[in-house]
Amino acid sequence: MYFASDNSGPAHPEVLAALARANTGYAMPYGADIIMDEVRETLRSIFEAPEAAVYLVATGTAANALALATMCAPYETVFCSPTAHIHEDECNAPEFYTAGAKLSIVGTLDQMTPETLRSSIEAQQTRGVHGPQRGPVSITQVTERGAVHSLAQIKALSDVAKSYGLGVHLDGARFANAQAALDCSAAEMTWKAGVDVVSFGGTKNGCMGVEAVIFFDPTKAWEFELRRKRGAHLFSKHRFLSAQMQAYLADDLWLKSAKQANINCQRLASGLRTVEGAQITNRPDANIIFAELPRAAHQRLAAAGARYYVLAGDIDAGDPNEPLPCRLVCDWSISEELIDTFIDVAKG
Repeated sequence: MYFASDNSGPAHPEVLAALARANTGYAMPYGADIIMDEVRETLRSIFEAPEAAVYLVATGTAANALALATMCAPYETVFCSPTAHIHEDECNAPEFYTAGAKLSIVGTLDQMTPETLRSSIEAQQTRGVHGPQRGPVSITQVTERGAVHSLAQIKALSDVAKSYGLGVHLDGARFANAQAALDCSAAEMTWKAGVDVVSFGGTKNGCMGVEAVIFFDPTKAWEFELRRKRGAHLFSKHRFLSAQMQAYLADDLWLKSAKQANINCQRLASGLRTVEGAQITNRPDANIIFAELPRAAHQRLAAAGARYYVLAGDIDAGDPNEPLPCRLVCDWSISEELIDTFIDVAKG
């Protein structure tokens, strides 16, 4: 009963099979392998962007930080929500890779609004040479609190950014989960809504470790290549990144896996609503639930071997009925039986 993260689950068998196939004979290194040629064209087709520049890295932090470094000068600032992964969970990697650009936190929620974004942008670039200059806007989709931005929301945020001449980056670590939830196209959720660069995630959705960075305007392509190499994220045996992404994209495995993860999340959410004293505290649009469960329920689940994050409080001592907050994340591989067992244990 692993609900700690969609990072906890296994790689998909199709991805492992693709790695085994790639581990035959010889291939040109550093992204010159023929598998990468196929991946590049497939992603261009999926995103309806025939001129897009497409690159692979092994981690989401590398994808975000290198993309933003390519978009942002050291004296600029990146606008993001307070719960953005680039702010909370990347150990200042964006600041490091941009050589010192800062992050400007927009609003207090996991989703920026056009009003809060405009206010934050207006607050910067007001002190001439003495203050930070305005830089790109980074939108997280799915947010770290489980919400999915609608196409209209992305467009509205992009419109604000563009009105100031700023670029827009989409952190899509859970891109597939968001697209499955919206039932839209990849193009509609990105460049058609004003996004310039997207980090297209694979690791959280069945890959062993691969993320794509896609520039819809290829003029920044060479700079990204240089930054990727200088930042030590250009793989020599690149075919093993390419093979993962090839399998991930084949026959829409990426969307099928995301849809299953989202379905699993809805099953879990429905079950939690039947647990006495439990309350779902977020809007679980995709595959992430934030909830409060009684301490006694947490104790039973821990004893049964369930793994997830309790966000505050001591589950071992205190009022058994006191609600303690937790986060639960579903991946594609968790079975209905394990979800139902989790609910049964929580009920006691």
